[in-house]
Amino acid sequence: MQSSAVPELAHTHTRPIHWVATATAVAGVVALSGLMQPRAATAAQTPAPQTRSAPAHIVPPDPADVEFPIRCGPVQAVVKEEAAGDLDGDGRPETVAVVHCDASMGTPPDGMYVLTEAAGADTPRVVATLVDPKDRTNVDDFAVRDGEITAVLLGYSSSDIPSCCPDVRKSLKWHWDNGTFVQSAPSDARSV
Repeated sequence: MQSSAVPELAHTHTRPIHWVATATAVAGVVALSGLMQPRAATAAQTPAPQTRSAPAHIVPPDPADVEFPIRCGPVQAVVKEEAAGDLDGDGRPETVAVVHCDASMGTPPDGMYVLTEAAGADTPRVVATLVDPKDRTNVDDFAVRDGEITAVLLGYSSSDIPSCCPDVRKSLKWHWDNGTFVQSAPSDARSV
């Protein structure tokens, strides 16, 4: 018979009293946790100083209802991305849509358009072209926040660069100023 190097301990053999004690302890913890709940949160977020949001009951213009000023030949124009916000401060949301031709191969250039819908109008309309597909660029990292539109444009340094591999990256933003969209570079923009 072999002897163990570890002495036999009394608590290594479970007995019914061990199970009763464990069950009682677990029930006590569950009961106490039910009584000890955190207080209700009282903090409230305040809107950012320049946040302009449209009333919830006004629906932004739907890009599906617009014919964009982009020529695609035999294929259709498709909306790649869209975002909405009150860009001109009138209390009604505008939609910004990034659109390109639905080409089966390659990287078709994007157009970026601002849509609005007048009160009582049946369909939205394009009111500004921010990026023209003729410029041979693609829109990346696109957002509408606090009345501004930001995007990164991927383009080409010459016509010899293949469409698959843009070699120019430019961060831009647009904001409404005195009846028109003004383009600028964000203060934290970096070139590649």
